[in-house]
Amino acid sequence: MAPSPYRVLFLDLDDTVYPSSSGLWEAIGDRILSYMVEVAGVPAVRADALRDEYFRSYGTTLTGLRIHQGVDPHDYLRYVHDLPLERYLAPDPLVRAILAEVPLRRVVFTNADRAHANRVLARLNLTEVIDQIIDITDLDWTPKPLEAAYTKALAAVGETDARACVLVDDMVRNVLPAERLGMTGVLVGQKHSSENVHLRIDSLHQLPDLLRDLGVVYPREAA
Repeated sequence: MAPSPYRVLFLDLDDTVYPSSSGLWEAIGDRILSYMVEVAGVPAVRADALRDEYFRSYGTTLTGLRIHQGVDPHDYLRYVHDLPLERYLAPDPLVRAILAEVPLRRVVFTNADRAHANRVLARLNLTEVIDQIIDITDLDWTPKPLEAAYTKALAAVGETDARACVLVDDMVRNVLPAERLGMTGVLVGQKHSSENVHLRIDSLHQLPDLLRDLGVVYPREAA
């Protein structure tokens, strides 16, 4: 049997390792608006539109707030992620089993910080099946979908060939730059349009079949 063409599985965090229907991302969005108004001093009537403008222009609301309002990124991240995860997330044993069997390096690649990633993974009982976390500080505050974020992620895992990587993300705009660099991009969920995205799954439950279709070899099946 031919060897697997891939070595690294990059996984986004929010709305990717758990379903977008959880409501967590919407709750984080509410915290972002609250921070903008209560801490950064943005007028309430402008906050929603400005959040969208920063998100579209800079990749994250945080980047825009750092540039234009001079916010402390660590303070911002602590504030917006200060939520009771047990209200939104529950472990999915099938997702854990699926990730445990993936014969690739399993890397969470997120625009959030490591503290949030660790809390989410712990709540989902996924900590032990993730090999590495690449967070926004590892990216020197350069978020997806900027190309530099992907090259920094490749360097962080010690990979020189983007073609050896699969990236799973819930946002089209994050998948397309990965594909342009040579990664195999996969859109997960049904939250966004799939125009121009070649591969799509509804949830991580479909990941094993997709990886097999891509030629990933599972050791227990190689005999």
